[in-house]
Amino acid sequence: MLAQQILNALTLGAIYSLIALGYTLVYGILAMINFAHSEVLMLGAFTALGLATFAPAAFGSGPSALAAMFVAGMAAAGLVNVVVERFAYRPLRAVSRLAPLISAIGVSIVLQNGVFLWISTQSLSFPRPVVIGQISLFGASVSSLQLVILGAALGLMGLLHFFVESTKMGKAMRACADDISTAGLMGIDADRVIAVTFFVGGALGGAAGVLYGMNYGSIKYNLGFLPGAKAFTAAVLGGIGNIRGAVLGGFILGLLEVLACGYIPDGAQWRDVIAFTVLIVVLLVRPSGLLGEKMAEKV
Repeated sequence: MLAQQILNALTLGAIYSLIALGYTLVYGILAMINFAHSEVLMLGAFTALGLATFAPAAFGSGPSALAAMFVAGMAAAGLVNVVVERFAYRPLRAVSRLAPLISAIGVSIVLQNGVFLWISTQSLSFPRPVVIGQISLFGASVSSLQLVILGAALGLMGLLHFFVESTKMGKAMRACADDISTAGLMGIDADRVIAVTFFVGGALGGAAGVLYGMNYGSIKYNLGFLPGAKAFTAAVLGGIGNIRGAVLGGFILGLLEVLACGYIPDGAQWRDVIAFTVLIVVLLVRPSGLLGEKMAEKV
């Protein structure tokens, strides 16, 4: 039924949008793709799982446990992202445009294989601290888990919008995105702004990792690869560097995937093909994305 498919698309698109925001925040300031972002969200999911596994009594169950998992996953992912920026990207920032990109791929491999070797090579069950109930809405069966995912994702997007548009640090981020050199001349500490940007982007990725684990019921060391690649596609589709574009691209990509699974024969086998075909078409037809603008190359 179409209403059910749209609900499923909104749930999936919300996760893609959160991940895409992490890509687009970093690109907006540094014009680089943080390819380690997919592994950062994976670490956020594993941190939340570790908290639920080794300290269940400390946070109880229900909303308090859910909030604790979110805080732990977001904090861990944000801090890892800051450390990665400080030691893997910042020393290479003035070397060349290619060097941080290669470093990002290396960091991604290190993080993924670290979890592979030291935690588990198998899928691990992910807890769902909320009781999953079902209600009927416009002919669609809505689960409480879907409402949690949508509510958490939209709430975080709203907080990000407020942070970027209405706070002093958000204004500094926008100034650095316009011209980082001039922002420095105006007294803005660019390194501090970049570190905060990486923390915020990583925290959003960590939240997406927790939502992904709850949605699918399990996590694995390589869980970030496909969602990260698709979220990057969503960011490009909406206009990379554009916050609203990342959100729009995530929901569009989620809708395309779910409709393909529901209405195309053997659509589940084609969902990944569709996602990356969208990336190719966007790059060929409108490289700046749906909401992106052509800008002079940053140096």
